[in-house]
Amino acid sequence: MKMILFVLNDPSKVQELLDAWKEAGATGATVFFSTGMGRFHQSVALCDDLPLMPSLSDFDDRDENLSRTIFIIIQDELVGQIISATERIVGDLDKPGNGILIVLPTDSVHGLIEYGKQTPWPE
Repeated sequence: MKMILFVLNDPSKVQELLDAWKEAGATGATVFFSTGMGRFHQSVALCDDLPLMPSLSDFDDRDENLSRTIFIIIQDELVGQIISATERIVGDLDKPGNGILIVLPTDSVHGLIEYGKQTPWPE
């Protein structure tokens, strides 16, 4: 099995990307907000209006500017299909700004339902 970790720079494409991954054979994904060092330093410099002790609601409107990091666990044979689906949505991954995709070997996975018997994604 493999884990694919993808940093999507354009958050408006997250739903389209997830749909493409589903069509390529992914049975689930985890998505979370993320930011890189450059964007973090830039946004911190621009956040002089934040209170001394900010709450999560102070960041709500800033979520739109954050990247999305998405990861999935898949069978080895699906890697090429997931990469192709990703590039169909975001463009050539060798070009800057389209995102970063990493494929990692996964020696052991616990907590997932046996592959092929997972509940399908909701329609």
